[in-house]
Amino acid sequence: MTARRGYTRHGLTAPMVRVKLAGFGTIDRRTAAARETLAFRRELIAAQGGDAALSPQRRRLTDMAVRAALLLDHVDAWLFQQRSLVNARAKTLLPVLVQRQALADHLTRLLDKLGLDRVPQKVTDLASYVEQRYGNTPGSETTPRQ
Repeated sequence: MTARRGYTRHGLTAPMVRVKLAGFGTIDRRTAAARETLAFRRELIAAQGGDAALSPQRRRLTDMAVRAALLLDHVDAWLFQQRSLVNARAKTLLPVLVQRQALADHLTRLLDKLGLDRVPQKVTDLASYVEQRYGNTPGSETTPRQ
């Protein structure tokens, strides 16, 4: 009897387990998928009003949505590499298509919970920003230079 092989066909098991357990800090940021995923995360956070405006619940939903999008992108890439999406012997679609649709529905529900509208970030006016940043400096009430 031969020994069972110690790897998977797609090679994504170990990276996905690391992301699930330790979060986005374990992603190798040099890869295109990681850069795209982290950019999507930044866009989602910015669309919700910025990092400071996020509640812990929204932050968790955002992380879940980004992970679902990452998984969905990888499943789509794997599907597009297949010669056929139909099992010719059984004349049925591959079961991964049903799982892919479940992932897409999950992502849609998460994004719906987060909201579809952009929340503008709170920006202070210039005068209050200058006062907050530099304070009341001596001589600031003098007349402008000639």
